[in-house]
This record gives sequence, C-alpha cells and structure tokens, in this order.
Amino acid sequence: MKYALIIPDGMADYPIHSLEGKTPLEVAHTPFMDEAAAMGEIGLCYTTPKGLHSGSDVCILSLLGYDAQSSYSGRAPLEAASLEISMEPQDVVMRCNLIHVNEKEEIQDHCAGHITTEEARPLIEALQNELGSDSLRFHAGVSYRHILAWKNKPGFDYHSVPPHDVPGEPIKKHLPSGKDASFLTELLFKSRRILENHPVNLKRNKKGKLTANSIWLWGAGYKPTMEKFKDKFGLSGCVISAVDLIRGLGKLLDLNIISVPGITGYFDTDYEAKGRYGIESLKQNDLLIIHIEAPDEAGHIGNVQEKIHSIEQVDRYIVGPILQYLKNEKDFRLLISPDHYTPINKKTHTADPVPFLLCRQGKPHQNALYNEKEAKNSRLVFKKGYELMPYFLFK
Repeated sequence: MKYALIIPDGMADYPIHSLEGKTPLEVAHTPFMDEAAAMGEIGLCYTTPKGLHSGSDVCILSLLGYDAQSSYSGRAPLEAASLEISMEPQDVVMRCNLIHVNEKEEIQDHCAGHITTEEARPLIEALQNELGSDSLRFHAGVSYRHILAWKNKPGFDYHSVPPHDVPGEPIKKHLPSGKDASFLTELLFKSRRILENHPVNLKRNKKGKLTANSIWLWGAGYKPTMEKFKDKFGLSGCVISAVDLIRGLGKLLDLNIISVPGITGYFDTDYEAKGRYGIESLKQNDLLIIHIEAPDEAGHIGNVQEKIHSIEQVDRYIVGPILQYLKNEKDFRLLISPDHYTPINKKTHTADPVPFLLCRQGKPHQNALYNEKEAKNSRLVFKKGYELMPYFLFK
C-alpha cells in the first residue's frame, strides 16, 4: 500500500465577487483533483482546535494525526528543528520575521518584499553582531523567516500576534504583552536602527524594492516532545517542503526530509520538481507528504489570479503525476487537503473547517468535483482534525 498526502497551503477560500461568487478552487482548472474526487470521498475537517490559532503549525499537526492541544508548544521550535538549532528544555526560541514598516509606522509587509535568503543572511548576521550574545542568538533561516533563541529562560512570558495577521495596521496597536515583552520590544526598535542603513537595504531601496527594516518576534515556545510517526501509525514516511516549519515538524516526527532543488516556498517554486521527486520518494517510503506554500502566499497578498494559477500548477505538476503513478500500484490512498483557509478578502488565516479529498484504488467513479461547496454538502465531517489521518490510513 502506498499513501500520499498533498497539502496546498491556504488553498481554501470564500466566494469572491470578481469570480462571480466562486472560489479560486472552483474557478481553477483542476482535472486531476476532480478525477481523484470521482474515485473517492469529499468532506470537511476541523484542523484548528478550539482555543488555538489557525496557523500552519497547528493545522498541519492536525492533518498528520496529532492533537495540537497536547503536543504543540509553539511554532518556532518546529522551525528550529529544521535549522538544527540545539535546544535544551528551558531554552526558548521565537520566529524572527524580517518585515517592512512604512512611514506611518504600519506593518506594510510581513515578508519584506519576499527578501531573498542571500540578502537576509547578512542582515541576521548584523543583528547578531549588534544585539546578540552567548545567551541571545539570531539564526538565519530562509527568506524572511528566521529564529531568535534565548538560552535558559524558564517561565518565559511573551505574547505577540503573527505579522501576517495584521497587515497595514499600526505597530503600536500590536506591541507584545507579558513580563518579557518590554525587553523584546526594545530589541525590535533597536533592530530598526541597525537594519535601516544596512547596505542590503540601501541597495533594495535603490531598486524600488521594499526593505527589511525591522524584525517581528512571535511564535515562541520550548522544545516539543512528540511521538514518532512510525511509532504512532506503523508507517515510514517522507516530507517535501521548502518551508522550515514543515521540514522541522517532519524531523521531529522522524520522517525523511527530501531536498528538492528549485523549490522556494513562493510563486516561483519548481512545482514539476516537487512532483517528480515525490514519485521517486514514494518508491522508498510508505507515505509521501508534499506541502506547497504558494496558495497561502497568494492569499496573504490578496492576489486572486496568482492563487488560481498556483492551484492549477499544483494540480498539473503534483496531483496529476502522483495520481497516475499511484494508479499503477496494487493499492493506494491519496489525501488532498489545505491546512487552513487563507481568504483573498481577509489576507490571513481563518479557522473554517477545510475541504479534503480522499481517493482509493478501486472506488467506483462518480460525478464529483473537489471544492469548498461540495465539501460543505458532505456528511463526512471530522470535528477533531487529528482523526482524519487514521481514517485515511486504515478505514
């Protein structure tokens, strides 16, 4: 038996007036998703547990069969695992975004114009040189996504919103709270003085690009402990993703991390390479997990055409080839599901139950389409998101 889970991040959306009341998924040309729908079941899954934020960390934990209310300790520790940052039980790590703050002191862009990794690295090095110490260390990640580690910090108390949740809003309105907030807020404002005149930003500004002129600290947590995926479900698995969050989660679950040249976590990612490497990885593993960030990024900037395009690329270069490969197997199961909604009109995540598609070898063909409307009409609903994975694997 071969299994594949494809996660088009943030793909689910609301009806859009400019699309005549349809969603990007309804409008997109997705013949392979629809073929899979005709061979399987469509339903709804509540991936955001009550009381938790609808982030990819929490929602993908649910899709992988883990109860985030008991296994989740924060977003940044998952990303730190991907970067192989050593953590002791009382060390705290935080996501350190490079962002752009405009002249009105508003968070104009949570990703600093999607600054490249090559540009970001010297900025993080400058922050470490000026603000870091043996106990407080900045670690470079990918693009705008980085890590700040604070060693031996028991009782850490800091609460901050993700910057992609408050685009265009004043910084002062969303400054962090908690007993450790004042020190880290001061760090934020110090970072601006360092970053503003850095040669990387001066060059970006000259080219008319948004600068990475501030940091934003959020998603803090301690080192998590989670049951290995094979111990929990008895299957070996592998992960393909350009995003440290997903790669780190895979490492913590002892899944094989597959490196794919040309994948970026943005619109310019190599979809075809993901599909090709996915098929090769399935030959060596029971379960393949492929995560695609582009639909989520399109949602965050409110670009409906880019979202439609990214969904079509996923269908053509990932779902199509993998479905064709699986159909040659004696038995298979394919699950396609976004982790959460990232609606164009909200530009952030929402906790709506996501539409999923599960197809199996040998299921009779029927007239079916895969989209949010069809899923809402289904009686197959998982109120506890982590129950979808065992249903997918064993029912």
